[in-house]
Amino acid sequence: MPVTIARPRSLRGEIIAPGDKSVSHRAIMFNALSNTGTAHVTNFSPGADCTSTVEIMRALGVEISRKEGENGAGDSLTVKGVGLNGLQEPSGILDAGNSGTTTRLMSGILAGRDIMTILTGDDSLSSRPMGRVVKPLTQMGAEISGRANDTLAPLVFHGGKLAGTTYEMPVASAQLKSCLLLAGLRADGTTTLTQPAESRDHTERMLSAMGVDLQKSGLDLELKPSELETVDVEVPGDISSAAFWLVAAICHPDAELLIRNVGINPTRAGIITALQMMNADLTLIDERDVAGEPVADMLVKTSELKGIELDGDIVPLLIDEIPVIAVAAAIAEGETVIRDAEELRVKESDRIAASISWLKGAGVEAEGTPDGMILAGGNSIGGGQFQSYDDHRLAMSLGVAGLISTEPITVMDPDVAGISYPSFWKIIEDFGGLVG
Repeated sequence: MPVTIARPRSLRGEIIAPGDKSVSHRAIMFNALSNTGTAHVTNFSPGADCTSTVEIMRALGVEISRKEGENGAGDSLTVKGVGLNGLQEPSGILDAGNSGTTTRLMSGILAGRDIMTILTGDDSLSSRPMGRVVKPLTQMGAEISGRANDTLAPLVFHGGKLAGTTYEMPVASAQLKSCLLLAGLRADGTTTLTQPAESRDHTERMLSAMGVDLQKSGLDLELKPSELETVDVEVPGDISSAAFWLVAAICHPDAELLIRNVGINPTRAGIITALQMMNADLTLIDERDVAGEPVADMLVKTSELKGIELDGDIVPLLIDEIPVIAVAAAIAEGETVIRDAEELRVKESDRIAASISWLKGAGVEAEGTPDGMILAGGNSIGGGQFQSYDDHRLAMSLGVAGLISTEPITVMDPDVAGISYPSFWKIIEDFGGLVG
């Protein structure tokens, strides 16, 4: 059922960010492969993507219990590790739903095992490129087949014997990097990766905390086959989810929000850098470390924004936030140019085309480019009815736009937000922005 959002008189209050998706996925996968006991994971992301990871690990014979969180807190889980070689052959097909992270990281876990597994997902996931993980895994000795010359899911893992590899990554991708490191844990010999630029480093942090022999030198990573020790994980708040409220507050004419418990890992914090470049009134409070991840509360207020240029090494650090950054850029004074973001073309939707489509429909002067977008700035965002294209980040970006638009915005298929942020529309309703 569609939802309609209109700008409330003010945006004031506190928000607890939901558990970080990236850390949640890894906490379950890595602890499932540990061999020293039972791990406790708290503030686990309640979204459908991370649930897909839990259900796949259960289907592979991992014992996981889960208790729903209360009062805005994430879920609490226990995971009993089975060891690197303890996964069981599933009785059916493994369904990753809409989760690209689940699919690509699980590919590294499933590759080269003496069991046969089939990994698939929904229509959106089945159209996203998987050749980037299949190719290097095959070079390591895995036997994998898939649609479209082994580039699309469903992927079938037939076994094979893995050998360590030296691989120069063609793109800065945390999912690709993590996939190959996970495969390297069970490979014969050292796995060495060279990255073209920095990408989120949750995998390196957590594997190191679990006793894995993993060394980093600049952009190069070297991993030797290792057993994993169980670790308890308190998942920090998701900065990609917090980004929607950051943008809503800086763009609304009367706003002051305190967003608590947000992970500010430097390899994820490009959104903070970008908004500060735009002159956002954004302050980090009580910076601290939680389970090896830097965390802070964020105080954000109405701001006079200016256009910026985003390109190069910062783009992989904020790739998921670009659709909502575009909302801020639409009303900022001066032009905003985003380059080197061609990865957006192959997300849950073509996020460049989809963003430009709705922005133009709302009266914003915007242009798509092959690897980004150009937004003239100085616009007001008008109303209208817009498709989410079955993309959770696009749906929530439209929700933020509705909180600051001159006329109501109706979002078609809004429930897709539940993939990463099930309480998103409830928070907008609490602010008085949900009118239909």
